[in-house]
Amino acid sequence: MIDINTAWDELKERVAACKKCGLCETRNNTVFGDGNINSRVVIIGEAPGEEEDATGLPFVGKAGQLLTAILEKGGSIPRKSVYIANVVKCRPPDNRNPNLQEVSACREYLDAQLLLLRPMIVVTLGNVPTQAILRTSTGITSLRGRWFDWRGVKVFPMFHPSYLLRNDSRAKGSPKDLTYQDVKALKKKIDEIEIITRQNNKE
Repeated sequence: MIDINTAWDELKERVAACKKCGLCETRNNTVFGDGNINSRVVIIGEAPGEEEDATGLPFVGKAGQLLTAILEKGGSIPRKSVYIANVVKCRPPDNRNPNLQEVSACREYLDAQLLLLRPMIVVTLGNVPTQAILRTSTGITSLRGRWFDWRGVKVFPMFHPSYLLRNDSRAKGSPKDLTYQDVKALKKKIDEIEIITRQNNKE
């Protein structure tokens, strides 16, 4: 039987020592992930930025602060109640999007995290994680706000908060307005799953 804590620690060590792609040459820290490892909700971004690279923690810069506000103010979802990770564990230079080779090199780590975490819901932020998980070339604008099944898990794509920082309007139908609608739908699904789980535990 697998000892989950041991497997988790070993995976962290593997990520920290990884040299599978060129990003290892420019990183300060790998960014494994952060949050509640017992959560049934995992949020996946694309890659660390400058502040994440400096701290070793995901979503701590301006985009991370906006993500926290969206979750907590928009959806009444405490950030500490979910687990947050990225597809790629090292910062791409100049915060560019990770390329396919980098995503492929890191994919085994993300898959291992999800296997150990066993989420019921995966929220993908932006094109990179959404396309990687769903294996599609369709853009986030067409996919956001919709539910998809992936390996028995519900996948819910949303706009990346860095995109919302560049599109700050709260006008009806704007990316930020749509995101606040999406996070309310996410909260509704979380509540539904919690009710079903409690009912199953009583039986």
